[in-house]
Amino acid sequence: MSRPWWHGAVLYQIYPRSFQDSNGDGIGDLPGITARLPYFVELGVDAIWISPIFPSPMADFGYDVADYCGIDPRFGTLGDFDLLLERAHGLGLKVLLDFVPNHSSDRHPWFVESRSSRDNPKRDWYIWRDPGADGGPPNNWISDFGGPAWEYDEATGQYFSHAFLKEQPDLNWRNPDLRAAMMDVLRFWFERGVDGFRIDVLWHMVKHADFPDNPVNPDFAEGMGEMWRVLQLHSTDQPEVHGIAAEMRAIADSYGDRLLIGEIYLPVEKLMTYYGSVEAPGVHLPFNFQLIGAPWNARALATLIEAYELALPENGWPNWVLGNHDRPRAATRFGEAQARVAAMLNLTLRGTPTIYYGDEIGIADVAIPADKVADPRERREPGKGLGRDPVRTPMAWDESDCGGFTAGEPWLPLHPDWRARNVAAERGDAGSTWTLHRDLIALRRATPALATGEWHPVYADDAVLAYERREGDTRVLVALNLTAEPARLPLPDWARGLTPRLSTLGGLPGFEHGALILMGDEGVILT
Repeated sequence: MSRPWWHGAVLYQIYPRSFQDSNGDGIGDLPGITARLPYFVELGVDAIWISPIFPSPMADFGYDVADYCGIDPRFGTLGDFDLLLERAHGLGLKVLLDFVPNHSSDRHPWFVESRSSRDNPKRDWYIWRDPGADGGPPNNWISDFGGPAWEYDEATGQYFSHAFLKEQPDLNWRNPDLRAAMMDVLRFWFERGVDGFRIDVLWHMVKHADFPDNPVNPDFAEGMGEMWRVLQLHSTDQPEVHGIAAEMRAIADSYGDRLLIGEIYLPVEKLMTYYGSVEAPGVHLPFNFQLIGAPWNARALATLIEAYELALPENGWPNWVLGNHDRPRAATRFGEAQARVAAMLNLTLRGTPTIYYGDEIGIADVAIPADKVADPRERREPGKGLGRDPVRTPMAWDESDCGGFTAGEPWLPLHPDWRARNVAAERGDAGSTWTLHRDLIALRRATPALATGEWHPVYADDAVLAYERREGDTRVLVALNLTAEPARLPLPDWARGLTPRLSTLGGLPGFEHGALILMGDEGVILT
């Protein structure tokens, strides 16, 4: 039976403001992405996922959508998007968009109508509640950006719900008309030829119908984000969300081989429920973010990977992510040398991996001067390390001014070593992080055992994580040294005749008395 295209694919996330500016305004745009499409072919990825590009006041940089069926002028036009899609498809690339269904902008015409009066036909398209008994918010829910998840509207005397900024009012998915309108948004883009969606905060979309208080978090400590003062028991992950995901899946499936990815930050056992059931399939890939927060320890990772594999439902396809637009970059979390080992892990585990733009050249988090901070998350709770600007800085393409990203003033500063750490420099360096990514993707594409084969644990100790990938009679061994000291891996009998194919350090590893000798910070693939 043929596999869906994403089973063997490598996805690449683009943060459009920071990828390539074509008009000198300091903000990346769609024509800029179109101009860089050959880059993805060279790197070897199969699909690009573009973070929100819809019309928006940019209170949260596009995650406050004012028109779900348009393009923000900062990024271009619908014509620009259609051209991007046409040229991407011509190069064999798939294109995924972000879908932001939990909330809209407060400037969206739907919300303007909704807040105009209590009897407006769109009043119930958003979540409105009377004040609590004390005249304050209806309950103790806290916004993910800090402060109450409720904003009082003087004109109508009620509060509206907002899981994020007050400029991002929550949509009411219990309203059938709102639900139908949002499903039509998916159809609009599928009709245009989009290959799928990453669904923003999918687990947030439905709230408990009775709006009870959330329980207080007994483990809350000062220094944590204010959102952690309570456990989001009633404001997220409600049973009704699975029916919505099933309807989205049915729409996607009606257009053929289209992909839905759900952003879901939940424990593994809850994450698995978003695959849905045989009768009502959910999203194809509930994003698996475990590598972002996991301890960088071989034994712990071995346990995590095996538990995830065992938890998958029948026909549930795994996926892995090292970083994204909200979390610290791999080079910051692991250091540059271990980030290379992490890249080998991400690109050799069973499942669909996602690469975050810039990780392929080893960009680390960038310190943002106070007068350059743009992220509302950081401005609301400064000093807690919650800001996302450091991982959203411009891509560096070459050593020219502003790294070839823009002819103007970039909206955020580039990483300080951009004159050396850029695509042009690394493309010409056989030992660079970019070359490693290209070679890993090429080996994965040429080796079905790595692309879609089975995963089996082999070994884990205080330093080394090793596993097998197998497709029919083809067996591949991946060995990763997660420390800076040399380490020894006793080889199983079946692996002793394998040949080293790729090392994160270049060159060939050594063998001694039936063992593979790994240098510090080295990952090796044997085929």
